[in-house]
Amino acid sequence: MGPQRPPPSAAVALLWGFLLRLTAAQEAILHASGNGTTLRSKDYCMFYNPHWTTLSSTLENATSSSLMNLTSIPLCNVSDIPPDGIKNKAVVVQWGSCHFLEKARVAQRGGAEALLVANNSVLFPPSGNKSEFYDVEILIAFITHKDVKDMKQTLGDNITVKMYSPSWPNFDYTMVVIFAIAVFTVALGGYWSGLIELENMKAMTNTEDREMRRKKEEYLTFSPPTVVLFVVMCCVIMVLLYFFYKWLVYVMIAIFCIASTMSLYNCLVALISTIPYGQCAIVCCGKSIEVRRIFLSGLCIAVTAVWAMFRNEDRWAWILQDILGIAFCLNLIKTLKLPNFKSCVILLGLLLLYDVFFVFITPYITKNGESIMIELAAGPFGNNEKNDGNLVEATAQPSAPHEKLPVVLKVPKLAYFSVMSACVMPVSILGFGDIIVPGLLIAYCRRFDEQTGSSYIYYVSSTIAYAVGMILTFVVLVLMKKGQPALLYLVPCTLITASVVAWRRKEMKKFWKGSSYQMMDQPDYATNEENPVNAGEQIIQQ
Repeated sequence: MGPQRPPPSAAVALLWGFLLRLTAAQEAILHASGNGTTLRSKDYCMFYNPHWTTLSSTLENATSSSLMNLTSIPLCNVSDIPPDGIKNKAVVVQWGSCHFLEKARVAQRGGAEALLVANNSVLFPPSGNKSEFYDVEILIAFITHKDVKDMKQTLGDNITVKMYSPSWPNFDYTMVVIFAIAVFTVALGGYWSGLIELENMKAMTNTEDREMRRKKEEYLTFSPPTVVLFVVMCCVIMVLLYFFYKWLVYVMIAIFCIASTMSLYNCLVALISTIPYGQCAIVCCGKSIEVRRIFLSGLCIAVTAVWAMFRNEDRWAWILQDILGIAFCLNLIKTLKLPNFKSCVILLGLLLLYDVFFVFITPYITKNGESIMIELAAGPFGNNEKNDGNLVEATAQPSAPHEKLPVVLKVPKLAYFSVMSACVMPVSILGFGDIIVPGLLIAYCRRFDEQTGSSYIYYVSSTIAYAVGMILTFVVLVLMKKGQPALLYLVPCTLITASVVAWRRKEMKKFWKGSSYQMMDQPDYATNEENPVNAGEQIIQQ
């Protein structure tokens, strides 16, 4: 992406992307202890190259070294070594003046055990052509200059450090959590859409209700031209966000706050409506409002307000974002209506092309070689996130927060975070579109089951196909070790499954064009106008 941002930020993002291609950086812990009157210690995050140096996986087995701050000198020549020497020290130097590998060579000649390179902005992983410095064997790691200052202020001048790299858990449970959330949301949204369709079909026995339903459907239904227009709007919004991210991100946050508040209310009000308590009402301006709905509105607004205020608190704000996101997806799946399978194919097919284009094609167009989807999902300012599509693994850097689009579900790897609390918190994310888009197809299948009396065969099969698509996405993610656009696997799985079911049941024509639930617009429906009950029964039997 090439958004309009200050040149230093663009250079940082470009250099970061370049460095990631040269090496695989890994986080590690620098455990610093101060030897004053009271023994104190504190953990800091650092990056190192595991292909160059091996670190202990536990603090107990890590080697202890005295820390020497040499950020005031370049350390590019042996003559820069202080008179008292640096033997058996872990020396901290400033980024710049000469290549850090040259600094490491000088430090090694002086007998140092480790070289810590301090940088003012972001954490750069050790990289470079190490073949030219084949004789460098000491540990090289990168820390922030802010942490170096904090060490001195907190622990004093006499500091001892231990450096170790805790191992990742063997099992990534976040995939299971995201899988459960995604399947639950599309299944519940589709089922809810079917219940609404059943109520609408029963309402056809009343002429007044039928007219109200017709107006409602015209407002919520996505016809094929509307689908095409919607995808074009998505492309336009994506490009605008690419160029004007730092302004439009706040617009998107505001829209999300409003939409998620309404969605959360719509979801919870349907739940409390089934509870036969607290139905006392207040009459205002000739309208009766239940007290429990007033309190519910306040609760929904409060949840959204708390998230909006603390949205960059990555340690816990993700919980509120996930709650609001699930409600947002549920509300759209049960509200938006695709009238037939033709519209489903057009929508899912175009959004699949949209997803693939913005993930895989745009890197060949953008100046920094990153895809537009990647940078928008991660946030283009000081981008420290390892992000390769809709379903990704990301790292939220606490020292460099930046506004992000609230269009994803997040699940942090808390097991890893518990031992790496000083470092970034790895997060697996899934875009809302990977839930809503297939969910609209599943909702159509559920409504078609109600209209044709198919005993949930379309709904169940499409939901299972969605689950299989998610599993396939995870398998490819693990094998390729690179984030994947989930629609690339979800769309074929769901569309092919629904098509096979319709073909096997010999209902493809009806499934493609939609059931006759809109017969009220046809001339032969008028012949039954005098007997609306029979007319409604005919429609339900279609």
